[in-house]
Amino acid sequence: MSESLNIVLAGFGGQGILFAGKVAAYAGLIDNKEISWLPSYGPEMRGGTANCSVCISEQPIGSPLVVNPNVLIVMNRPSLDKFIGDVEPGGVVIVDSALIQTKVERDDVRVFYVPATSMAEEHGLKGLANMILVGKMFQETKFCTEDALEKALGKCVPPRKAELMGSNQAALKLGMEYQG
Repeated sequence: MSESLNIVLAGFGGQGILFAGKVAAYAGLIDNKEISWLPSYGPEMRGGTANCSVCISEQPIGSPLVVNPNVLIVMNRPSLDKFIGDVEPGGVVIVDSALIQTKVERDDVRVFYVPATSMAEEHGLKGLANMILVGKMFQETKFCTEDALEKALGKCVPPRKAELMGSNQAALKLGMEYQG
């Protein structure tokens, strides 16, 4: 993993953007990294825009707001349009290609098109496209150890929803194994 990852996850409210960011942040914390997690939602909540900034670093973090991400995960076209220009050259962009048909025009970033929403539905994991994308981010950046990612999921899935742990793990694994 690089010295520090500045991640933006973005999409519509209800896609689990903030949850995905929280899992990534907890994984960094479990690996004893400096972390920050800063959610941001549009006024509409479900169906409105949602994004969050996650910093995972070896060094103290100056600002929790990520202005120039080196990792971008997008789950809708407006988010791609809004954030793609801000990604640092050499950064990683992960696109839910089931929901975004547009191709990224930049050639100075590594882009991965993952049909996460379709994959989730095909595998009986409806609503877990977010975790497939986190799995892909793990595969491409190794932002934490695999053990930390597993433990972070356990911290973020509330005990009252413990039955969802297995499906979240399955979604992560799909993303980790996706070669697209």
